[in-house]
Amino acid sequence: MTHWVNTTHDWAASVDREHLDAIRADGDRYAPGGVLHLVLEVLAYPDDEAESVGRRGQCSVRFHEDGSISIADDGRGTDTRVDEHGNVVKKPIMATQDLRFFSDPASPLLPDGHPRRGMSVVAALSDWLIHTNRRANGSWTQRYEGGIPVTDLEPLVGDGTTGTTVRFRPDPSCAGLTDLTPYLRFPHLDVAVVRLG
Repeated sequence: MTHWVNTTHDWAASVDREHLDAIRADGDRYAPGGVLHLVLEVLAYPDDEAESVGRRGQCSVRFHEDGSISIADDGRGTDTRVDEHGNVVKKPIMATQDLRFFSDPASPLLPDGHPRRGMSVVAALSDWLIHTNRRANGSWTQRYEGGIPVTDLEPLVGDGTTGTTVRFRPDPSCAGLTDLTPYLRFPHLDVAVVRLG
């Protein structure tokens, strides 16, 4: 895997514990505004995806009775590669640093006016997170707790769709979310909000 080209993440490692610990130690810095910022971090990825393929993406945000939030998009699914042993390896977006902007003072701002840092912030500041991925060449799901994967990639039966669903329960230390609607300003993404229960 060391020969793979790294664009947004380092494919050589799936987990960077030091990175995740640093996020948890300073949650207010990496997720100012709490849950709102976490939701916007997730939405930024399908917006990137839609822009990269020249289309308008569709996404839903669901608030569940157990306090978790799920965000589902209709993109191509999170990138995967096959290693030298024939094993499918997913892009390590949840538990490693986004090389484009995590440490960049000039990183782009999200609609809340705060810098974008990446999905690892969401994973690190969640009690648990479930990443479900549907691609044309296979579907799987994986669970994280505190940013650390606690299951392997579990295969799913394909349903003819593609896209990514991220469901997470924010750590109780994160400030709650009141109204998401004023912040749904993504240039390549239409977002529907659903409250369950």
